[in-house]
Amino acid sequence: MRAPVELAKAYRLLNHGPTVLVTSAHAGHRNVMAAAWNSGLDFSPAKVLVVIDKNTWTRELVEGSGVFGLNVPSRALAQATLSVGSISGRAMPEGDKFSRFGLETFPATAIDVPLVEGCVAWLECRVIDEPHNQQAYDLFIGEVVAAWADSRVFSNGHWHFTDDDSLRTIHYVAGGNFLSIGESFDVKK
Repeated sequence: MRAPVELAKAYRLLNHGPTVLVTSAHAGHRNVMAAAWNSGLDFSPAKVLVVIDKNTWTRELVEGSGVFGLNVPSRALAQATLSVGSISGRAMPEGDKFSRFGLETFPATAIDVPLVEGCVAWLECRVIDEPHNQQAYDLFIGEVVAAWADSRVFSNGHWHFTDDDSLRTIHYVAGGNFLSIGESFDVKK
């Protein structure tokens, strides 16, 4: 049910504040981590930002490849999201959090990273090199080069969550606590 998203609308995939799964790959290795600090930044060209701590393996892979994926998990993936955010890929003997936590992947279309099945949106990003922001604040800016969304909950540039709670995006609070996106409503001018 993945449908392409117009890049000028890609920022809307993040502008409601969801926790994301950052996927990376470089030199034959791949990794996934959770990130609660992310946002849309611009729409033409489409840009996003995400905080990737300098001590993470994901950071090493992103710096090596110059690309990353942002995957927007749904409530159905909350346990896996907490799990991949709680352990370093470096600390795993098999070195693959995807396998360890049962995350199926598919290849990105414009960059060489895996994307996570079961999410409700996917953004493929090239790093816009900003050494000061990256070193001082762990802040990475990415140009979105491809974007996809599950058409059951995002189409025509807008979210439209259904009664299916498993498709609602999740928002990390702390200590293993998440909120899921609530009911949407319109306000007319």
